[in-house]
Amino acid sequence: MNVLKATKRTSASTGQVNKLRSDGFIPAVLYGGEKNNLNISLKKLHLQNLIKTETFMSKVFNLDIDGNAEKALPRDIAYDPISDEPIHIDFMRITKGSKLNIEIPVKFINSDKSPGLKKGGVLNIVRRKVELKCPAENIPNEIVVDLDNTEINSSLKISSVKLPENVVPTILDRDFVIATVASPTILVEPEKTEEVVAEDGAVTEGVEGAAEGTVVTEEGKEKTAKPSDDKAKVSPGDKEKTAKPSDNKAKAASENKGKFANKETKKK
Repeated sequence: MNVLKATKRTSASTGQVNKLRSDGFIPAVLYGGEKNNLNISLKKLHLQNLIKTETFMSKVFNLDIDGNAEKALPRDIAYDPISDEPIHIDFMRITKGSKLNIEIPVKFINSDKSPGLKKGGVLNIVRRKVELKCPAENIPNEIVVDLDNTEINSSLKISSVKLPENVVPTILDRDFVIATVASPTILVEPEKTEEVVAEDGAVTEGVEGAAEGTVVTEEGKEKTAKPSDDKAKVSPGDKEKTAKPSDNKAKAASENKGKFANKETKKK
């Protein structure tokens, strides 16, 4: 039996509670049974490591309250919203013959003897805790699930778990799953990207097949052009503007020749 030493509190005022916390104590209350509620305090140093364990809320403790023994079960813990330190605990008295609904943590054993896990399977835990209805004097610390001889795609249900005497799950209408051995996950590599160099020298990334020309300008706008668009079509009016110098000289010579011929005709 786990023993915790506690001290009876004479006052529940805010000032006394704050002083207890500053002195390294955690205020608590003991309730239930035919007795009155009892305000107590426990040393924080004795509880810090216990509270962090998964089985703390399912363990029956023997509270030594100024020399008087009381069996109790932790039912609730309040934490400081900033420091996340425990600031209050509720304990429920355990009376003989009573039954409790308690969430019990699940423990998996023999993972090295599972053929499915050896082949690359993955243990998919559906329930890390299972709620059980237990006699007050026979509360298990954990539920043991054996992974021996489990293959890929096998399911571990509550019916395959051996529970202590008079301990039953609170869910009775179905044989629920606690865990499965799932097939290994195959990762697909993402598509490779290629670099696209813009006219101004900026380098952008694009997926393969982006040769149709998605270019990101400095302003962040996309400009799309097909390869055939590199040689833009020129309208008839633009042809004159883009004509070669030699074409312009030939045209001027032709015009001058026509003017000279007209002058000769007039002289005659």
